[in-house]
Amino acid sequence: MSLRNPYGDFEITDPQAMRALAHPVRLAALSYLQKNGPATATQLSEHVGASPSVTSWHLRHLANFGLVSDGPPPEGVADKRQRWWQAVARGFRFEMPDTPEGAEAGRLLRAELISQALDYAQQWLVESEPHLDPLWSRTAGSSNTLVSLTLEEAEAVENAIEELLAPYVQRVEEDRPADAHPVRMIRLSLPEATT
Repeated sequence: MSLRNPYGDFEITDPQAMRALAHPVRLAALSYLQKNGPATATQLSEHVGASPSVTSWHLRHLANFGLVSDGPPPEGVADKRQRWWQAVARGFRFEMPDTPEGAEAGRLLRAELISQALDYAQQWLVESEPHLDPLWSRTAGSSNTLVSLTLEEAEAVENAIEELLAPYVQRVEEDRPADAHPVRMIRLSLPEATT
């Protein structure tokens, strides 16, 4: 795995794929599959705010770009007529394209990612945080720090964070300690414009 992708994320380079994933239903469906594993369009529809047929259409669109594929049904599922979908990777990443059309597609995807991340954080505040053990509640990191970095330093910081997290991201379930909890790490690095 490269230093730029230590998690083995699906790398999106096609601006059309970025534009496709920028749709709220598609991004929500992919996020659900990455977190929970294979599901049918009917199961996903409850979580993405669309009917099963509309969800199925969006899943096929994601499949055209290689982000999802047919998945195996869970053990014990007798009805083989159902179509199960799975994410092809645990995560995805993209770099902002250098063409105007590509940059616009990247901005659309970035905007939807930030929107859903903020929604997730608000949902966490209401649904999860009040029920956490106080020790776990204290581990929830929140910060807002301004640093001055060169382009090379900013890349080094991002690489160091990813390298630090990689062993935990890649750890398979049977290797996780019994007292491990899922922790969503939402990281925004927002370079400010200079005048």
